[in-house]
Amino acid sequence: VQLVESGGGLVQPGGSLRLSCAASGYTYSSNCMGWFRQAPGKEREGVADIYRGGGSTYYADSVKGRFTISQDNAKNTVYLQMSSLKPEDTAMYYCAAGALVGGSCTDRPADFGYWGQGTQVTVS
Repeated sequence: VQLVESGGGLVQPGGSLRLSCAASGYTYSSNCMGWFRQAPGKEREGVADIYRGGGSTYYADSVKGRFTISQDNAKNTVYLQMSSLKPEDTAMYYCAAGALVGGSCTDRPADFGYWGQGTQVTVS
């Protein structure tokens, strides 16, 4: 599975950005698509994920109501629409693909075996 992110950049607080993740080479081990972020000096954390088969979603509490994950299966692309951005959202954002665990997608980086190169989001 190959993943390529795009859409990051510099935005003012309260602004919006949409990240895209173009995927190729899907397998049974990549039924979950997730967005993670990592700020300097902090651990990588799950932001949102979506189950490719049914569309069920997960959001971290810190982004609920502000971020929306979606997918376009025809384009093999996953999106992360980010609104009402805050300085604390500043991080490198990564797209990842992984398998279901216990029938669900998780928010643990260790459960995702495929990663993109990341795209920087700076809110300032």
